[in-house]
Order: sequence, then structure tokens, then C-alpha cells
Amino acid sequence: MKTDVLWKLAVDFSLLSLVAIGGANAIVPEMHRQLVEVSHWMSDAEFANLFAVGQVAPGPNIMVLSLVGWRMAGVTGMAVATLAALGPTCVLAWIMGRFVQRHGRAAWFDSVKRGLAPVAIGLILASGLVMARAADHDALTLLATCATVGVVVFSRINPLFALGGFGLAAGVWATLHL
Repeated sequence: MKTDVLWKLAVDFSLLSLVAIGGANAIVPEMHRQLVEVSHWMSDAEFANLFAVGQVAPGPNIMVLSLVGWRMAGVTGMAVATLAALGPTCVLAWIMGRFVQRHGRAAWFDSVKRGLAPVAIGLILASGLVMARAADHDALTLLATCATVGVVVFSRINPLFALGGFGLAAGVWATLHL
């Protein structure tokens, strides 16, 4: 069983890493679909919690992939998931770096870069929508998500302050309504 999990993690995360235009957050919707809906390896809440820990912990946002691997198969799963997510991307980045050195000043290359920007933004927005649907199960969490989006869109305040404020408010609310 563990070998099957490790193999699926390696294949899925390797393939996902190659389409992670915009970073690891861009593949969250497909990762959620594979882990929660297809394989039924975890619930929406478990996935949302691992994602949240991966985002607030120091380090790169790709840490969520390592956490999923750890959750599925311990330290070995963490190593497999991390290497599967980083290996193909590193090779692709090396190849593209050489390509850019040769063709980076071409007019068509600028068009390709401009065309990929909306793709990255769309993938990241889709990721946010999937995470909101996975995490928001009542009016209070939906309010926190909407308010945090408002803070991010309409101010220069770090979203962690908004999330921390809502976390504190939720703690006070839970304490007062026990």
C-alpha cells in the first residue's frame, strides 16, 4: 500500500510541477482534486489545514507538497513528494534558462511572457477559490475569507495581519459562546 501511495505521489507531483505556472499555489486546485475527490486520501478540512500550515510556516510555499507527502507516507512520503515536485521543475528551469539566453531578446518571446502572465494569475485565483470552498463551512469563516480578500485587494496591509485578527476574533467568539 505505501509503495502505491509513494508512486502516485511521485507521478502526480512530478506532472503537476511542470504546469505550476505562478508557483505551487497554481496547482492547488488539481492537487485538491486528486487528493480529496479522486483518491479520497484526506478531507477538505485536512487539505485546507495542511495548506494553511504550508503558507504560514517560514520557507517556500511549495512546502504544502512536502506536508501532503508527510501526511500520506511519513518522512519517506515527504522526501518523495518534495523531490517529485522540485526535480522536473529544476530540469525545466535549467533548460528554459539556456533557451532564454539564446532567444530572450526576440520579439515573439516577449509576447509569450505577456501571454503567460494571465495564465499564472488565473491559476492562482482558481487556487484561492478552491481553498475558500474547502475551508469555508459557516458564515464566520466565509466572512473572514471575504474580509481578507478585501484587505488584500484594497490596501497594502499584509494578509497575515487580517488572518491573525480573524483568528483572534474567532478565539474570543468561541470563548464567549462556550
